[in-house]
Amino acid sequence: MMDRDVTPTAPPSGAAKYRGAVVEDLQLPPAFCLPHDAPLSVALEKAYEREFDQLPVLDDNRKPLGYLDVPSLKRQFEAGKVGQSDPLSSHTTHFRRSSKSHPYTVITPDTGLEDLEEFFTNNGVEFALVTDIDRKWVLAVATRSDLETFVQRRGIA
Repeated sequence: MMDRDVTPTAPPSGAAKYRGAVVEDLQLPPAFCLPHDAPLSVALEKAYEREFDQLPVLDDNRKPLGYLDVPSLKRQFEAGKVGQSDPLSSHTTHFRRSSKSHPYTVITPDTGLEDLEEFFTNNGVEFALVTDIDRKWVLAVATRSDLETFVQRRGIA
């Protein structure tokens, strides 16, 4: 009788795991963004309606300035620590634009999903803003959950 190697194979990773798919293949809904001077009440209302955990915040030129951590803001609001009329700018987590130790990573619709996964892993974050190549427009918000759903739908893992 012949011995057979029954060593389990590791799940695919990187390019093999995603089979060349890009961020556009996630079929993300368009991003909902707010201007930095909008009141907090509008942000919370829109986040509840759309079930978003992060809302991109834009500067006066409609460029991404940062984001709102909606779950954190909801807790602070419920605890009376923030007011409905507070401007978003006072609660925005700003992007570091000129840090050499943490350069801004551009994620576009053409970014490979293996690169998106690497971005999440290397930066310890759960989401990424998907922009045009020049970072002028926020197109969508991609999450780790979006990647997991993509893999599950295709039966890759």
